[in-house]
Amino acid sequence: MKRILVAPLDWGLGHATRCIPIIRELVDCGAEVIIAADGGGFTLLKEEFPDLEIIHLPGYRMRYSGNHSMNWQMFTNVPKIFFQIYKEHVKLQKLISEYRLDAVISDNRYGLWSRKIYSVFITHQIIIKCPSPLWFLQRPLRGIIGFFIGKYHRCWVPDVKEANNLSGDLSHQRLLPSLKFIGPLSRFTHLDDTPCEKKYDVIVTLSGPEPQRSIFEQLILEQLAESKLKSIVVRGVPGEPTSGKKGLTIHSHLNTAEMHEAMMCSNLIVSRPGYSTIMDLAALGKKAILIPTPGQTEQEYLAEMLTERGSFYSVSQGEFNLEAAAAKAHAFTGITMAPNPSLLKDAVQKLLSRI
Repeated sequence: MKRILVAPLDWGLGHATRCIPIIRELVDCGAEVIIAADGGGFTLLKEEFPDLEIIHLPGYRMRYSGNHSMNWQMFTNVPKIFFQIYKEHVKLQKLISEYRLDAVISDNRYGLWSRKIYSVFITHQIIIKCPSPLWFLQRPLRGIIGFFIGKYHRCWVPDVKEANNLSGDLSHQRLLPSLKFIGPLSRFTHLDDTPCEKKYDVIVTLSGPEPQRSIFEQLILEQLAESKLKSIVVRGVPGEPTSGKKGLTIHSHLNTAEMHEAMMCSNLIVSRPGYSTIMDLAALGKKAILIPTPGQTEQEYLAEMLTERGSFYSVSQGEFNLEAAAAKAHAFTGITMAPNPSLLKDAVQKLLSRI
């Protein structure tokens, strides 16, 4: 039995949720999976896979101010990020011996490669979109990302190669030799997507780095309190106690089955345009309002691209008005992209055959 370490990045929950179908496929193929995570991703994956071994692997634990570009803050934190990459790289060498690992699958954790075992890197961002004032960072960032991805044997991109894709320029503008498109990943693909009786007008799903997650939570709760919409809010903070407000259903976290039911029973979804969320929306065929995290150019790019395609209505956080946005969102088509599990199955089987 091959022993595979799966380790998602700790920035938000999306990296952890999109590892769920990969872990399921590995287990179905007879591999022994060990999960390494931190923060909310650790709590989420421990709940999803109670029978698997899960270990703490400290993440980058970045926190951003609410006033500056996220790319700029990442640039100023380069020494800290590089130190964390170095520490997780050293830690992996110990884990290889301790757990007799045969391979590692790293979701956007740049230090989890090794010459001793086969290593796979998962990302939908081969290039980083920089805002105009920081255009001069584009080339250095491309070089840095290419350097680290080049340390891995394979780079899995959770998208399709064709023009009708979900990630646009982020993973299609620069095709590295090690790339393999494994199809969109959603933790909901194994669940029944039969339409259910509508319980809510709106479901709000919150995630992402602080303090912007909390800033948006406060904004949306204030607008929901003044609205007549029947709503449910999922705060995206596993492990915290559930809170509530009069006339409003609030959950700190929902597991996969509960989240699937809540989303399918809602007319409209309000969320950040994180890439994992977009893959979930495509899997469910639901309509949504997308509000990018201020200063996060990846989300701003994805929101703009999908709005131009006529898929989802998007609006900036500063201009967001729930009732006005809900009225406009229904004119957009949403995305329906049938999952192709054979792409992931093929990638996993080839991985297992090489180790």
